[in-house]
Amino acid sequence: MVSSLIDSNDRFLGILDRLSEKSVNDYYNPYRVFEWPDTLPESMWWMSPELTTTHGTAAAERLTQEQLYALSKYESINFYSLNVHGIRELLIEVTKRIHTAGFETPSEFFHHFIGEENEHMWFFAEFCLRYGKKLYRQVPGDTVSIPQSKVESLLVFTRILIFEELVDFFNAKMAADERLHETIRNINRIHHQDESRHIAFGRELVEILFADVRSTATPEELRQIDVYVKRYMIYSFESLFNPKVYRDAGVENPQQLRKDLLTGPARPEFERQVFRKTLRYLEKTGIIGDQELVLR
Repeated sequence: MVSSLIDSNDRFLGILDRLSEKSVNDYYNPYRVFEWPDTLPESMWWMSPELTTTHGTAAAERLTQEQLYALSKYESINFYSLNVHGIRELLIEVTKRIHTAGFETPSEFFHHFIGEENEHMWFFAEFCLRYGKKLYRQVPGDTVSIPQSKVESLLVFTRILIFEELVDFFNAKMAADERLHETIRNINRIHHQDESRHIAFGRELVEILFADVRSTATPEELRQIDVYVKRYMIYSFESLFNPKVYRDAGVENPQQLRKDLLTGPARPEFERQVFRKTLRYLEKTGIIGDQELVLR
């Protein structure tokens, strides 16, 4: 069923051809394109301050400028670490589906996708290890495992799309932020360039997969998809709030700070900004019933 929906969708077939061609024409060697300074200044913004988890909160007002710089450094290391973990997961899932039943036609683009994401994982890890001397582990919590069911592929590619759109929100802003070091801007600029293709592909594929699922799904099954997707979005957003980041930045009571930030008044607006386009797309497609990230 998925194969027939894909192969009869002229729009999607045209997008696949254009994106594959663009992947070839825009190819770069990441092992040569980046210049890695031995060190980066400590007294600078490593992440746009508006993207840090304490921005606009009472906690930020209590911190010195040097503490805010330190916080931006470790928040950036956490953000790139999340990229490494997220890319590892999506590579596993996409590789499991390449040249399999239902995904014959997009497999050509999957090859480009896998190659590009592997290179993204390398340069994000390289940044973390060079300038942070570590990769942060993912914050413990509800990891929202993917159930093995007839909707598994839909949930896999929806997760990939959510992850990519969250990351791209940060990439686009930091690529254009002249307060950041050129090395940081360049990483975000290049990733944003590649992710624009991946997001365009992901949106089209998710819509087709959902059309296939919806053709036979019960109202209760559709409700469960809504709940699952929102749970994953909440988990992904909350992964940005890492108590080890606050500890490394020298902030007291890091666990309490994380709790205060997640329950504080600034959180809902920040979350809406990050997922504004994603929520609008998911509601328009019918995958979620509304744009409220509140589980009932």
